[in-house]
Amino acid sequence: MIQHKLSHIHPDAIIGKNVTIDAFVSIQKDVIIGDNTWIGSNATILSGTRIGENCKIFQGAVIGAEPQDLKFEGEYTLVEIGNNVTIREYATVNRGTEVNGKTIIKDNALLMSYVHVAHDCIIGNNCVLASYVGLAGHVEVEDFAILGGYAAVHQFIKIGQHAFIRGASLVTKDVPPFIKAVRDPIHFSGVNIVGLRRRGFERHEITNIEDIYRVIFNKGLNTTQAVDYIKENMMEKHHVDTIINFIENSTRGIIKGNILNGHKVGTAV
Repeated sequence: MIQHKLSHIHPDAIIGKNVTIDAFVSIQKDVIIGDNTWIGSNATILSGTRIGENCKIFQGAVIGAEPQDLKFEGEYTLVEIGNNVTIREYATVNRGTEVNGKTIIKDNALLMSYVHVAHDCIIGNNCVLASYVGLAGHVEVEDFAILGGYAAVHQFIKIGQHAFIRGASLVTKDVPPFIKAVRDPIHFSGVNIVGLRRRGFERHEITNIEDIYRVIFNKGLNTTQAVDYIKENMMEKHHVDTIINFIENSTRGIIKGNILNGHKVGTAV
């Protein structure tokens, strides 16, 4: 471990091999930091934080602060951060509450500057949260999702895998997998074709996903009708199970279809 003399590490903290800790860092007790991780100056790592290997925590980040939840009564909770995670300047990640017991950020995530991740959130593998993204409590972001800068996500929202949220969008409904969602009120803006190509999806897979979402958002059906139609006519399509399972397990309802010139296209809710 390389520790700057102007940093403070509680003697009960567990620090892995080849960890670098810069000046003015504060690391409290009941913290575990994995091998080859770097902690930048003025970062604060609070009790209940678990950080994996090969992570980078940039200057001024605060990891493991108490939940900003009036129901929190000091119960023992955690923040768990996976391997190869980068958390940029002044980002904040709060611990969980007794509801889930932990806030989780999985492997290979990138949280840019000033991102806020509230209590009990779960961020999947390979996700990107651009600067000033704010997640309220209990938000779940599935693998490979990308949220543009200043996006604000309501509590208990779920964002599907490979989804793309445009910057400055206000996310108040669940966002199904593989799509782009934009603006306020947030709405469907097509399949995330560029993102899917970058992740190795074949052309026929993307075409299948487009076919499924045409039924959901552009066929004039409500969500229940659209799901029934897909089950009856499109079960051979690639990734249909992923999409249907997401919609059927949505607790807040999914976003609406395209909005053009002030008029909604599609009636899925």
